[in-house]
Amino acid sequence: MHTGLLALLVAQFLSAFADNAVLFALVALVMQTQAPAWYVPALQASFLLAFVLLAPWAGPLADRLPKPRVLVLGNLLKLAGTFALLAGAEPLAAYALVGLGAAGYSPAKYGVLPELVADEQLVRANGWMEASTIGAIVAGMVAGAALGDASVTKALWVVAGLYGLSIAATLLMPPLPARGGNFYRALPEFLRANRALWHETRAAFALAGGSLFWGSGAVLRVALVAWAATALGSRSAADVADLSLFLALGVILGSITSARLFPLRRLARSAWLLVPMGSLILLLAGLHSLGAARVVLFGIGLAGGLFVVPVNAALQASGHRLTGAGHAVAVQNFFQNLAMLVGVGVYSAALGAGASVSAALAGLGLGLSLAGVRLARR
Repeated sequence: MHTGLLALLVAQFLSAFADNAVLFALVALVMQTQAPAWYVPALQASFLLAFVLLAPWAGPLADRLPKPRVLVLGNLLKLAGTFALLAGAEPLAAYALVGLGAAGYSPAKYGVLPELVADEQLVRANGWMEASTIGAIVAGMVAGAALGDASVTKALWVVAGLYGLSIAATLLMPPLPARGGNFYRALPEFLRANRALWHETRAAFALAGGSLFWGSGAVLRVALVAWAATALGSRSAADVADLSLFLALGVILGSITSARLFPLRRLARSAWLLVPMGSLILLLAGLHSLGAARVVLFGIGLAGGLFVVPVNAALQASGHRLTGAGHAVAVQNFFQNLAMLVGVGVYSAALGAGASVSAALAGLGLGLSLAGVRLARR
């Protein structure tokens, strides 16, 4: 493995570990203080807001500066948000600062891949990136939940240390040239990149498919907190992390095996994976057994992991050619995070209107399955 890619994977693992540890530490805080049901979706929304609002400028930042430097800056902002939490700031505001760092970090972490590996290695590199990310999610949510249930303050100090280690790993990457992004032309270039990507068949497929995957995943993630309490009687962040663990393990397996089953030339058929993913979410809505829920969540993750890796690789390959990798990932982030923000908002509104968590999950599963059929037949 290329040493630069290895350093990137280590840095990404540590940063993603910390991202998820801080989230589950906050989930533990919410459950300990018996905050209202809307607070967890609101936390997720506060994190996502910067991704949507700053999307036109995140890509130029990733291209204007050497991408390893952008990764360091993103981690410094995440570190600042963590220290704000330790200082007693409102969690919604402090977690929004963590989201601001993540919004700058994401285009750089994906945009740097074409600078480290050749096009024919992109699917494999994405597989390792997704696997390391999901591995970090698994470790981060389990550790964050366990530490948060014991002491939220100790959990946050661990998170701060992990961001520091991620910065150190990033500094081991080889020097890379800046690509020349222009902040003054950011919005017109963002709109141009949108047009270019949506007019190219493969890129449009990837944008639509990725938005469906991440939007549904965000709703499922926040819904598990309430669903575990009502359907399984769970009462701690560790219980929620246990369920999320099986979802993440499925995504890891799917991500690793996806390159063999869905190379870029067979991209279109991957959309059919959204149908079993949605069907399993629909099945999950009616379950009351912990064992069955674990199996179903693993299946949901497996289908999602198989789907998302070729989608990311397709957009990187097209974006590198059409708009520059940083711009392409910024456009990708805009639509994926907009889908997550809208999805979480619709979920919260449904609960506010009196819908049960199980009904909301059933609607999500049915909608995702129908969208997968439509995307596959385009």
